[in-house]
Amino acid sequence: MTTSIIRSRSMFTRAVDRSTCEEIPDGAVLQEDGVILETGTYEDFSRRFPTTPVHGSGNEVMLPGFVNAHHHVGLTPLQLGSADMPLELWLAARIVTRNVDLYLDTLYSAFEMVSSGITTVQHIQSWLPGNLTEVEAKTDEVLRAYQDVGMRVSFCYSLRDQNRVVYQADKDFIAGLPGELQGPASAWFARTQMVVEEQLQLFKNLWSKHAASERTKIQLAPANLHWCSDSALMAVADISREFGAPLHMHLLETQFQKEYARRRAGGGTAADYLNRFGLLGPQMTLGHGVWLTEQDIDLIAETGTCICHNCSSNFRLRSGIAPLNAFEARGINTAIGLDEAGINDDRDMLQEMRLVLRAHRVPGIDDSDVPGMGQVLRMATIGGAKTTPFGERIGILEPGRAADLSLIDWRQVSYPYLDPETPVLDAVIQRAKTEAVRLVMCNGEVIFQNGVFTRIDRDAALRELHNQLANALSDDEVARRQLSKSLLPYVRKFYENYILPHPTSPFYQQSAR
Repeated sequence: MTTSIIRSRSMFTRAVDRSTCEEIPDGAVLQEDGVILETGTYEDFSRRFPTTPVHGSGNEVMLPGFVNAHHHVGLTPLQLGSADMPLELWLAARIVTRNVDLYLDTLYSAFEMVSSGITTVQHIQSWLPGNLTEVEAKTDEVLRAYQDVGMRVSFCYSLRDQNRVVYQADKDFIAGLPGELQGPASAWFARTQMVVEEQLQLFKNLWSKHAASERTKIQLAPANLHWCSDSALMAVADISREFGAPLHMHLLETQFQKEYARRRAGGGTAADYLNRFGLLGPQMTLGHGVWLTEQDIDLIAETGTCICHNCSSNFRLRSGIAPLNAFEARGINTAIGLDEAGINDDRDMLQEMRLVLRAHRVPGIDDSDVPGMGQVLRMATIGGAKTTPFGERIGILEPGRAADLSLIDWRQVSYPYLDPETPVLDAVIQRAKTEAVRLVMCNGEVIFQNGVFTRIDRDAALRELHNQLANALSDDEVARRQLSKSLLPYVRKFYENYILPHPTSPFYQQSAR
């Protein structure tokens, strides 16, 4: 058995309400084999368990491990040549992505996440070229990276079967291109070979392979309404019920997606449409939800559906500002996702929590309708936990839950001065930087301490990644880069002709924004 005490200056175990959290001064956790046995004070534990190893100096603030509830890649799109632009254009620009070693690429973002206190990630794997066997081998490399770092991962492969470049059938989009582009575009489409049945078989294979794993879980990800046919939605709903597997689905990220849903649903909404298939409910998390209507939000609250708020991504891709305050008012469980990258082009949950705190401060003097410290911490911990198969195992520091936590150096937060009446949690959320993260523990194991990863050599891994990408572009990469540039004007033209309803129309007046 492995037993240890983790001590702190002050320990925050859970969010009590939107403005406060349960705090234990001189707080400590007693864990054994990754499970919290007791919480209390270090003074008490040190007297009762004098020979038990201790982590922490007593000058840190302890928080539950953070959950990044929506994540895709390692090196960011900007690093790989895709500048920020409106989402629908940016998707075409992503064709330029380099052929990156998936193991090293995943390590890169895992290093960033853990360094900011993240112990669990919802990894939504973007589409990979190849057949089922080839794709499964690639996903194994992604999962191996998380296993080597030591963090928890809930993994899902984005299921799709249509409309891969624009919100139109692939064959129709290709038919509208000049003759010289039709061949290269068709070849690019042919890279992703798996049909829906094979994508669901991938889920089953991974589910079976990792069924006994403590830190790796598998779930489902119907990619988005425009990417999934009705038959795909029915199939994934059936598999979710059969396996009891949670789902995570992008939805209504942009106004174009809202209009697509209106047309497909015959004047209805995307949430209504998903509800026809029994997809809404506590097992479903909707990523983004920027353009949900008031009626949609009521339906989501009624069904117990979760929402993952991707604040940085929504800003960077000009998608809009999600109605987080309306979600909170309805009692919807919300999580925080860093998506491809945060506002600083990295995976820093401390920074993202501040952004969420600030972005929704509507004018007025009533504090009850804007995010508070407790709400933001809840979203980053138990709110995110509820969107994954780990559920009630993580997100709160209490007996019976996993020992997933971080210690944040109080001196870094409070130096050179902090008024003594400033609440500790306020100071941590508004001032803590990644360099203040002194220790990160996952399942009772220290995986990061004083800037060093305990399981793996970060410098060596990043050096290898750098050296691989220092090579000249391959012929395939050059061809895709040219294809992306050539397609972009036609993608732009498609959306310029994709007439949106006027903002004063009844459909758009329903918006909660």
